[in-house]
Amino acid sequence: MARGSDGESVLHKHLRVLQAFDVLRPLLTLTEIVDATGLAVSTTHRLVAELEREGLLERMPDRSYRLGLRLWEFASRTPGALGLRELARPWLEAVHSCVRQHTQLGVLSGRDVLFIERLSTRDAVVNATVIGGRVPLPVSSSGLVLLAHSSPGVVEDVIAAGWPAYTPATIRDAEALRARLRRVRADGFAVTEGHIHRESRGIAVPVMDHHGVVHAALGVVVASDGTPPQPAIELLTVAAAGIARALTEAGGAPGGHGMRTMASTSRRSLDYFSSLDAHTMPSASVG
Repeated sequence: MARGSDGESVLHKHLRVLQAFDVLRPLLTLTEIVDATGLAVSTTHRLVAELEREGLLERMPDRSYRLGLRLWEFASRTPGALGLRELARPWLEAVHSCVRQHTQLGVLSGRDVLFIERLSTRDAVVNATVIGGRVPLPVSSSGLVLLAHSSPGVVEDVIAAGWPAYTPATIRDAEALRARLRRVRADGFAVTEGHIHRESRGIAVPVMDHHGVVHAALGVVVASDGTPPQPAIELLTVAAAGIARALTEAGGAPGGHGMRTMASTSRRSLDYFSSLDAHTMPSASVG
C-alpha cells in the first residue's frame, strides 16, 4: 500500500476525508474538510477530487460536498450488518409497537456500538443514537451488552482508550466498568439510567445464537421514570431469541457466505439468485 512521506497510507488519508462527515455535518466545504482532517489544503483538494471522481463524494451546487451514493451501494452488498438488519426488522417492529419509544439494533465496531437500525416516535424521549451512528461502548446499555460478551483484549483496549462521561451517572472508571460487565453477563441484560441523558433509560439484551456467540444488542430507550424495567427486558429477550432463530434459519450468522444469509425476499427469488454466477448477477456491475 502506497505511503506518503509522513508514513500514513494514501488509503488512510482518503478515510480521514470520509470520516469528516457525520450526521451533524452531512455537508462540508473544502475548507471545513481541511479543518476536520488536519491535512494540507493541496492534499485535501487532491483526495476530494479523487473521491468525487469515484462517486464516493458528491459536490453540491453551492460547492459543498456530501458522501456519495456509491458508498451506500457498497454497504448494501455486505452480508453482515445489513443482512442482520433485514432479519431483525420484524422483531424490532414488534418491540416498538409495544414500547412506542425508541427500539434499536447495535453491533460491535471497534470501541463503539454501531447502530444499524432504529425505530422511534416523534414524542419519544431523548436518544443520542441514529442509524449509522456510533456511541462509546461503556456509556450505553447496548454497548455494555456487547462489551460484556467481548474478549478480554477488547475490554482492556476500551479501558486503555477511555470514554466520555455524559452525565454524573455515566460509568467513569475501569473497576466500575469491569464490575458492571460481570453483572451484565450474569443478568443477561443491561439497564443504564441516565448514562447519556438524565431523562432517558437504556435497556438492552444480547442477540445470541445457539453457540453462545453474540451478534448484536437489541435495546430500547425509554423514559427514566422509575418504572420497573422487567417488562421491557422480557419483551426484548423474546425478540432477541426470535432474531437468533431467524439467523439460524437464514443459513448462518451475519458474515456467512451467500445470499441466503442476508436477504428477506421470496424463496423463488433466492433460488433465482443462486442459479446465476457473478458475471450475470443484476447487481454485479461496478461501473
